Amino acid sequence: MSRAFVKEDEGERWTPPPAPRAYRVVWTGDPDTPEILKETDDLLEALRWMQARDRHEFELRDGHGALLATG
Repeated sequence: MSRAFVKEDEGERWTPPPAPRAYRVVWTGDPDTPEILKETDDLLEALRWMQARDRHEFELRDGHGALLATG
């Protein structure tokens, strides 16, 4: 097999990156490194997921990064 299809460091086969999702839930508790916790194509699923968490400091953003909601 050509080395073009093998990752140099791990020796694993190359896999394509996951398809981008329409919505992402971002935790902003650490302003220096916001963390994407969930990505989905279902807006209601993202809102319910945010509501079910005990933590706060969530942002719901669309695929382009626009802020849609906070929680």
